[in-house]
Amino acid sequence: MPVSRAGFSQERADFVPGPRAADIDGGSPAPVVEVDRNSPVFLGTRDIGTGDFAIGATVRVMIQGGSGAALKMGESYFGFDGPNREVFLSGALVGHRYVRIAAMDQHVQGPEWFDLAVVREGPEIRFFIGSQEVHRTRSLAAIGTPGFTFASVGGLAPVLGENVIHIARFSATGALQNAGAVRPRGYQIPTIDLASETHRQVMVDREPGQYLGHPTTVLLEDGKTMIAVYPKGHGAGAIVMKRSEDGGRTWSERLGVPENWATSREVPTLYRVVDKAGVERLIMFSGLYPIRMATSEDEGVTWTSLEPIGDFGGIVAMSDLVRTKGGDYLAFFHDDGRFIKGEDNTHGQFYVYSTRSADGGLSWSHPEVVVSHPTAHLCEPGIIRSPNGDQLLMLLRENSRQYNAFFSTSDDDGRTWSTPVELPGALTGDRHQAVYGPDGRLFVSFRDRTHDSPTWGDWVGWVGTYEDIIEGREGQYRVRLMDNHKAADTAYPGVEILPDGTIVTTTYGHWTEGEEPYIMSVRFTLEELDQKARAAKGNQRPDTLR
Repeated sequence: MPVSRAGFSQERADFVPGPRAADIDGGSPAPVVEVDRNSPVFLGTRDIGTGDFAIGATVRVMIQGGSGAALKMGESYFGFDGPNREVFLSGALVGHRYVRIAAMDQHVQGPEWFDLAVVREGPEIRFFIGSQEVHRTRSLAAIGTPGFTFASVGGLAPVLGENVIHIARFSATGALQNAGAVRPRGYQIPTIDLASETHRQVMVDREPGQYLGHPTTVLLEDGKTMIAVYPKGHGAGAIVMKRSEDGGRTWSERLGVPENWATSREVPTLYRVVDKAGVERLIMFSGLYPIRMATSEDEGVTWTSLEPIGDFGGIVAMSDLVRTKGGDYLAFFHDDGRFIKGEDNTHGQFYVYSTRSADGGLSWSHPEVVVSHPTAHLCEPGIIRSPNGDQLLMLLRENSRQYNAFFSTSDDDGRTWSTPVELPGALTGDRHQAVYGPDGRLFVSFRDRTHDSPTWGDWVGWVGTYEDIIEGREGQYRVRLMDNHKAADTAYPGVEILPDGTIVTTTYGHWTEGEEPYIMSVRFTLEELDQKARAAKGNQRPDTLR
């Protein structure tokens, strides 16, 4: 049974050690684990993430009447339907459908022991009973916690009798992490508070009685011209555009934009791209179904209307974009089933998608799932390339609010991604956006959703190194940028760094209590933050601030 292969170098976990079916002598060793109506679920102790994996088990099932048995893989099931006497696959791996694979009697003969295996290589997942492949599908998503479940099928209660799964062997190989591992909910690093330093703040736009929210910015090649876009409303609403010619110190009046920009239904996001022929353009996305895009090839002076990029939709599209080493662009968004196919088919699980452009952002491929989690709601990815350029790191909002934020990495320029791992509390928040400072440290801006934080719901930042994130450290210090006065309705930030090292962060928030949110920028350098950190620490050296 193909549960391992040459070159498979990931971790292995034996949840139930034991023999394969062919090695069981005499037909019935004492079962190591029983799963029945009194103990209907047996789960492994590790989660399976993205990337290649193999699950192997030796089992026997005796199901009658309304009973069913299945190998559970997070939110997917490879199992046996008693009432219909068939092998099936259902759940997230097959688009939350029920797929009949074969008649059960073709593969399961009464109380005999048999082997099950599920193997992923690249995006292809193959399902085996014994040595026979019975089905295959494609998915790059995280698998979640594997296990076995015994339950009623179709709402019928299990009948009395020998309705049981015996498990003699059960193992998994792949990118594994502890199931349900929990990181600390707070943080120990210091916080630098800039909220009262009004000399750092620049008003970008404000309109009495009008909600202005969710801006993104782009810095042009000259290092001083910035463009900002944002909706008149919470995500949905007519898109407003402004321009700064002096690195964000002053801003123009609202600029004329194409008429159909008033139909935007989701947060607009703005990027500068350069195609393989050296042609520079600006692109702006607007999400939900379908995802649409507008372009400019004259540095934002004139723009096209919003037009669909394909027959698919998504939320906060595109939350980030990165250029590959080959000159393609990858854009990222998420969805929970409501918009990806244009149908309101909420299924509870969040998926992070990527789509690729080989022509400098003019056209985009059909999206593929790159990251998910069986219980965490991962969304709004922010991408950072490692200092040596060889790795991509994805920071992820966690929207169920059960966990900290997460991160995932890619060592093949975004084609595959690692198992998502919880971040420290210091980086827990929404809509992460990052820039490298002149000395190689990172500044990350986000909405503070740390479970235990004195700045919860405010616009905050984090300073640390790329290695801090990879190695699970808290980082150097946090920064409160501005004080938000209404819940956590703030901080979908634009973050730019000017040639002189000045970081310009721009977002919306309820900056005046009792009034609608408006758009502000905050300006600073890492050196200025270091000085404040040293003062707070009694003039200690920067290398002692960790």
